[in-house]
Amino acid sequence: MAIITFYSNEKKETGQTLSLAAIASFMAIEHNYKILIVSTNFNDISLENCFWEYSKIRSIGVFNQGNASVGLDSGIEGLIKVLNSNRTSNEIVKNYSRTILKDRLDVFLSPATEDYEEYVEMTPYYKTILQSANRYYDLIFVDLSKKIPEKDADDIKQISDIVMLNLTQRLKTINEFAELREKDDFYKMKKVMLAIGRYDRFSKYNNKNVSRYLKEKKLISVVPYNTLFFEACSEGKIIDFLLSSKKITDETDRNSMFLKDLKEDTNAINFKLQELQMKF
Repeated sequence: MAIITFYSNEKKETGQTLSLAAIASFMAIEHNYKILIVSTNFNDISLENCFWEYSKIRSIGVFNQGNASVGLDSGIEGLIKVLNSNRTSNEIVKNYSRTILKDRLDVFLSPATEDYEEYVEMTPYYKTILQSANRYYDLIFVDLSKKIPEKDADDIKQISDIVMLNLTQRLKTINEFAELREKDDFYKMKKVMLAIGRYDRFSKYNNKNVSRYLKEKKLISVVPYNTLFFEACSEGKIIDFLLSSKKITDETDRNSMFLKDLKEDTNAINFKLQELQMKF
């Protein structure tokens, strides 16, 4: 149904990966969507760490290909072979992904290689993989790596229904985006949304002020800094954290407020998708 790509021009940490993991996982829990998270990272398993303990990321599970079981280190290596043999189906990407929540949330792992040249040989396939996955999943969240070649990154952004550009609460970053938007018409497109990761609501660069400064019609999405959330992401327990936080009845509790922001992010994404669909 839709491809949502999280991306950042920033060289420094923006919270992009964990913001994606938080929003996609929350949507999978709250809505009856079939969601796929795709990691395009090179030699970086930050996204996978959110769902599995470090020692189990590459070692657990067997991928299912039809009725046969296929042992793979990572999804993309095996899937490329299948794509090259033209043995495809609507469920082919699911067969090479790992399930987090049955019929709700799958993860397509980043390449296992530590050889950058080998990684670069794989990245052109992401466009085909995403287009194939889009025929099966309702929503696909892409964690777009800064290390992916520019042409392949551009291809992914072009086929995306939403590009969620991640900012930090630094004036330099905010001004750089304003300049980028003036120079590049892509960032003026309706499908580009803004998000602030590792968000501090007490900063003067809060989402209200930044939205006003950038002349955004709607409030910029945020994923606040939350200590327990970040710890859960490093322990492979993001789903446990979200489920336990849902049980909190105190609306002033920081974890309850964290979920409230994720709900607003989810609503903003759904509204944007509806808005874009109405234009066609």
